[in-house]
Amino acid sequence: FIGEIDEPSHHHVYELYAAIVVSLIATVLKFGDRTHVGAILLSTSLAADLQLITAAILWAALGGSYDPVNLTVYIVSLSGGALMANIISVVLLISETISQKR
Repeated sequence: FIGEIDEPSHHHVYELYAAIVVSLIATVLKFGDRTHVGAILLSTSLAADLQLITAAILWAALGGSYDPVNLTVYIVSLSGGALMANIISVVLLISETISQKR
């Protein structure tokens, strides 16, 4: 998500795939939580997964046949949405941890 949004050389496909793997692992770890907040955390994680997987599909399917500048803008925008979903998830997790009584 760092770099010029319309410069394809600033963004690497392996970083996207690494983000997908980490996000999928985090999603699997959230399946065991049966609380209301756990369901919200799972939904934000699934939203991030959906956006990252969509970005990877766009990159793989349209990589050679579409304008690379516009394609990079779409991919970076989708990864930014996934980043936002993960930030919301972290904020919710921190607020739940702070408000939880021992």
